[in-house]
Amino acid sequence: MSTSPYAYRLQPAKVRSEFFRLLPISFFVVAFGMAFGLAAVQKGLAPLEATLMSVMVFAGASQFAAIEMWGSEVAVLPMMAVVFAINSRHLLMGASLYPMLRELPPGQRYGINMVLTDASWAVAAQDYQQGRRNLEVILGGGLVLWIAWLIGTLLGVYFGRLLQDPQSLGLDMVLGCFLLAMALGGKKTPRVLVAWSVAATAAMMAYWWMPPHTHVVVGALAGGIVGFFWLERKPA
Repeated sequence: MSTSPYAYRLQPAKVRSEFFRLLPISFFVVAFGMAFGLAAVQKGLAPLEATLMSVMVFAGASQFAAIEMWGSEVAVLPMMAVVFAINSRHLLMGASLYPMLRELPPGQRYGINMVLTDASWAVAAQDYQQGRRNLEVILGGGLVLWIAWLIGTLLGVYFGRLLQDPQSLGLDMVLGCFLLAMALGGKKTPRVLVAWSVAATAAMMAYWWMPPHTHVVVGALAGGIVGFFWLERKPA
């Protein structure tokens, strides 16, 4: 009989199945990795430097923002502020997964979050809404997307001119459509619908009138506030 205080155990077979579950999304991640690799070398990064950034950072939007500020003299503090603003959504994503994450040993808990992505978080959150605990998608899905981002970066560094503008092909909409599908597939109670509506309105207002990249955090906080004050009654 196990005496471990942690109730959740990652299942290797399920990690593998979640890896293949998100494999279709990874092909579009490759395309954007190519765009990043090309942009990085055009900004003066060596191929090895661009590749190492994708290996160790694995934060697409933040990497694009960082290379936009890259030059012979790099303003480190403003770059750190921009990257933090873009990635601060992970604070909220981690908090939403905490009811499951706390059941893992600390090493596994923080380890799998190294590959946490928007797509894997959306799947895990939807499954949790439906009563299924699925942290394997964070690891398996995150790994396949990390590999895809790395492959895309390598292709972009050496063959990036083949796909200079993925937006022209509509590839920038793929992840957004995937996340929207996850949202629509979850619960549709009045509380959830109001939270999504408030979040969307706040995010659009922030997008128009606030500094770049803050709309993600503003929208998440606005929706979270609705959920915090509007608690659903549990059945007796």
